[in-house]
Amino acid sequence: MNPVQQAVVWLNDPLNWTNPGGILDRLGEHLSMSAAAVLLGCLVAWPVGLWLGHTGRGGGLVLLVSNVSLAIPTLALLTILPLTFLGFGRPAVVVALAVFAVPPLLANAYTGVRQADPEARDAARGMGLSGGQVLRRVELPLAVPYLAAGFRTATVQVVATAALASFVNGGGLGQIIRAGFGLDIAAGGGQIIAGGLLVAGLALLVEGILALVERVVTPRPLRRARRAANRRAADATAGA
Repeated sequence: MNPVQQAVVWLNDPLNWTNPGGILDRLGEHLSMSAAAVLLGCLVAWPVGLWLGHTGRGGGLVLLVSNVSLAIPTLALLTILPLTFLGFGRPAVVVALAVFAVPPLLANAYTGVRQADPEARDAARGMGLSGGQVLRRVELPLAVPYLAAGFRTATVQVVATAALASFVNGGGLGQIIRAGFGLDIAAGGGQIIAGGLLVAGLALLVEGILALVERVVTPRPLRRARRAANRRAADATAGA
């Protein structure tokens, strides 16, 4: 059998799903790591991005943090963090993935507040609302579609990257791929492909679900405005 056929056979073996350390166990580890990392990223990035967007300052800082965070290889963080007090295992993985999640969360939170309707903001201030009340009652609700877009991007990136956790004993679906590399390539090739398909399939599933969520929380007028902007960008690119 070629490796693709081996992968199909491996995925169709019920024991590979239900045994300890099987697909279901690894899937649970993968999802829990990813969820913890995205949650940590939200707790760090959203308050900072919303406040900087509200004050209108720090745009350069947001861009700098996003670029620096994206420039740091996740594998390098996964190699360095276990040497700290975090040690090998889940905590180091969660922190490394959270750093990877921060750029889209931070940038979209900042952009969402800055894109709030200036007239709505001025009207709220004219009614005597304080800065914090304007942020909570006007700017934050208008920024929800941007927050959802950043959350979607960050989550899909983290789910796809969490496969690297197996390098530092973090578990997850990447452990299946790593175990396959530990075998002879003739015997483990199918397991490697199966593990890759599981990671890719999970990332695509998460992308689809969060795309629907983003659509639900985005008001129809804003959807039309975005489609019009995308068409103008596409036309400008084609004209160039």
